Amino acid sequence: MFEKVRAMLAKQLNLPADKIEADSDIIKDLGADSLDVVELLISLEDDYGISIPEEDIVNVKTVQDIVDMIEKFQK
Repeated sequence: MFEKVRAMLAKQLNLPADKIEADSDIIKDLGADSLDVVELLISLEDDYGISIPEEDIVNVKTVQDIVDMIEKFQK
């Protein structure tokens, strides 16, 4: 799961994947803006057939937060 999220972030943010760690802050460390985060989450929703409630999106800070959220809603 982490590898797929990392690959998507690397592609979207034009970063080398090896610079993205599970504890990387998406905005502070990776330079994403809120639109980047929303676009990524929409892509993940489509890929995994899940729906992430808006109130949960505001809690996304790190790459691991995204992984945890996908795992939570896949069940």
